[in-house]
Amino acid sequence: MKSVISIIVAGSILFTLPAFSQTASNANGNMEILMQKIKADKKLLVATNMDLTDAEGKAFWPLYDAYQSELLKIDEQLGKIIENYAAAYNQGTGGISNDMARMLINEVISIEEHEVKLKRIFLKKIGAVLSSAKTARYIQIEGKIRAALKYELAQEVPLVYESTGLKM
Repeated sequence: MKSVISIIVAGSILFTLPAFSQTASNANGNMEILMQKIKADKKLLVATNMDLTDAEGKAFWPLYDAYQSELLKIDEQLGKIIENYAAAYNQGTGGISNDMARMLINEVISIEEHEVKLKRIFLKKIGAVLSSAKTARYIQIEGKIRAALKYELAQEVPLVYESTGLKM
């Protein structure tokens, strides 16, 4: 499971972080192929670890796909925030204004709140078609993947500094 999570995380980082190393060519086409592979790998990881019956699978997979679609929207919002930060960061000193810092804080908190609301909605739906144990297992798998992604992303995004130019 760890190696598949590593592949998913690495690919997701590549998808989300191009703004800090702005060398664009035909990366969009390659990125789309990579994202399709990551989605398939993630779904395989979930399928392998869920041990669903046929009946459970018929009820679960449409909910899974809908949840992943909504999570992708959240990830895209986060990617835009990172791109905005990267643009400011790459303008010279790496510092940003206090106004921009407040905006980033508010946007990130808003995204995190939206993700929690979304999780509650889909866990209720998934809990209606799977046992509590299987619902808990799914949220563990999803949580581990997202935690690994967020950890790796945090490693790649530079810390925020004020626009005074001081970098530690």
